[in-house]
Amino acid sequence: MKILQAIVTIEELKNIALDSFGDLVKAVVDVDRELVAIDAELHSDLEAMFLLKGSKQNSLWGINFYPDNEGDDFIEFDSIINLRPSMENMNRGVNSPKLQEKIVTIVNKWVRR
Repeated sequence: MKILQAIVTIEELKNIALDSFGDLVKAVVDVDRELVAIDAELHSDLEAMFLLKGSKQNSLWGINFYPDNEGDDFIEFDSIINLRPSMENMNRGVNSPKLQEKIVTIVNKWVRR
């Protein structure tokens, strides 16, 4: 588990995926601090790490990277930590297109595709 401090490449993500789920890498994005954490068995582990580092719960969103995929299929907005009735997010996805766009912008800052 780590919070990215340098740009990560697709090849690095492919290696991480091979060591865990085979085709995906779990990630959590802090949309306020514009940070990305990767490489855990559960999104909640990455979420907990962020919380210990001072992030706010409402700023953290779980996603998955599919390093073998391109375009819109690279990022999947799916995590149990995204269930937020208080924020009108009633499922595991990220319902707000504006928030999805912000997450993609942050990911593009940290992942070289």
